Amino acid sequence: MDNLDSKLTNQIAILICGHGSRNKLAITEFQELTKLIQKRYPNILVEYGFLEFAKPSIVDALDKLKDNSIKKIIAIPAMLFAAGHVKNDIPSLLMNYSSKTGIEIIYGRELGINNLMISAACERVKDVFKQNNTLKPEESLLVVVGRGSSDPDANSNVSKITRMIVEGIGLGWGETVFSGVTFPLVEAGLKNVVRLGYKNIIIFPYFLFSGVLVTRIKRQSDLVAINNPHISFLHAKYLSSQSYVVDTFVERIGEILNNEVKDLMNCSTCKYRSNLFGFEKEVGMVQESHHDHVEGLGISCDLCDPECNGACEIQNQIPTHNQEKSNLGEGDYLEHEHVEAHQHEHNHHHHHHSIYPNSKHPLGPITLRLPNEDQILR
Repeated sequence: MDNLDSKLTNQIAILICGHGSRNKLAITEFQELTKLIQKRYPNILVEYGFLEFAKPSIVDALDKLKDNSIKKIIAIPAMLFAAGHVKNDIPSLLMNYSSKTGIEIIYGRELGINNLMISAACERVKDVFKQNNTLKPEESLLVVVGRGSSDPDANSNVSKITRMIVEGIGLGWGETVFSGVTFPLVEAGLKNVVRLGYKNIIIFPYFLFSGVLVTRIKRQSDLVAINNPHISFLHAKYLSSQSYVVDTFVERIGEILNNEVKDLMNCSTCKYRSNLFGFEKEVGMVQESHHDHVEGLGISCDLCDPECNGACEIQNQIPTHNQEKSNLGEGDYLEHEHVEAHQHEHNHHHHHHSIYPNSKHPLGPITLRLPNEDQILR
């Protein structure tokens, strides 16, 4: 670490770029993570900013660094995989700011998949076994829940994480489901999983922080558990500030300092750069930010203090006609936290996303829009 710090001067800073949330606990957890990163670089200025729905915005953080006479910024996206936010929104915002101010901004990789992140995930699952002494790995089924994206490359990475955990711990079986946008969703996936006959199912949200999506995972798994009382459903904690996660941020910063980023980028299955089957229309799509309309809103939710209880989502689960008609491929309108406010913003801003080809898959977000009691507000 001394070697890394020696390469940084007082004119260089580190910027951690987060997604943002209206959930107070999620913001607190993000702040705690940045403090742990700051401890690794005690002599370097470390700032953070959010893409949407929280303050400071990324631009706010950039302005603060500029006011501190920073000439070079190492920007790291605090996101698990490279989907739309990592490939489009954040780099577009950073490039625009750099061109306007002349400040050099070097954009690092997302956390991605490495031995550290796999270790962090395995530790979270292992904690379940520590808390349940009679539980045997080979008799347990693991369900990893990913965020879900319209980018198949990001979705496939969640499946890889699942397999790495299963083999690392020696679990009986592993399946991958998603909280939204793609398929299968949590409830639909679990209904299939219970047929495999395992009496112990461990559900692991592969998320960095808390929020309405983590709450949704618990709520939907509870619905399946009610109808399967003979099965024990156990919940592993999301990643949060697990020490290996912090180590990965340090690794990403080190890649920039050692000029290794370009050599580590994998674009062979990126839908914007390769003629990926089913996503051919998105090759060469202009990379631009779609979040300027919600950047820096900084409105926290009063319904959940501090943890999200899903109240906002339950109140808004029956979509309007306009919502169904305005499906732009980013999944159902429950995907972003606190639907009502986000819907209002969407009405005043058009996102130039292409239509996700599997948006009407029977195990995907469309299940949340079916007009029957079995699917809505149970």
